[in-house]
Parts: sequence; structure tokens; C-alpha cells
Amino acid sequence: MTKNILLIDDDECVLLPIARILRLEGYRVDTAKTGKEAIEKSSASSYNLALIDFRLPDMEGTQLLTELRSTTTRMVKIMLTGYPTSQNRAEAFSKDADGFIIKPVRIDVLLKIVR
Repeated sequence: MTKNILLIDDDECVLLPIARILRLEGYRVDTAKTGKEAIEKSSASSYNLALIDFRLPDMEGTQLLTELRSTTTRMVKIMLTGYPTSQNRAEAFSKDADGFIIKPVRIDVLLKIVR
């Protein structure tokens, strides 16, 4: 069964390469550049995993975690951040993040976590 992933990041230099790599690995990947777009897509489709940027143009990634929790409780949610502070990590896990990946993302680490 193909796993469905929602990749949320406003930086195309992150979004496009990660989406391409995941597709080459056989995953179905949808992308969103804002929290609002991610909420709309997760309401319309079912995803096994969301990779969520910590800082989005319209909301913080941790706010998006809260928003997604009410509509997609079974989806695994992993935060992506270029700002790996202990405060960011603690905030993400307090909002029920399932994981925390530091950007720039190492592809081998990303694929291991996604699998």
C-alpha cells in the first residue's frame, strides 16, 4: 500500500527536492506552502504522514499541529526546522509532534524516519 505524505514548507528549495525524493521512493506526496493550504488538503484527503515546517507564512508549525490534530488524529506529524533550539523542540513535542528533523535535511535520515 502506498503511503500518502503531506509536505508543508514555504521554501521551494526545501519543498521541491524533498517531494521529488519521496516520490522516487514510491510515496504519494502532496505539498502545501501555507498552514491554510495544509488544512484544506488534509480535510480533502487522507495522509499517513505530515512533514511540517516550523515557520510558515500564515502560522507557526506548532499551531498547525493543533489544527491538524482535530481533523487527522491518526496522521503522524513530524516537524522540520532550521531553528533547532531546545525551546522549539519542547514546544513541538508539547503540541503532540511525533518527531523533529533539523534542516538542512539529510536524505538518509529523512527516509529512515519516513519508513
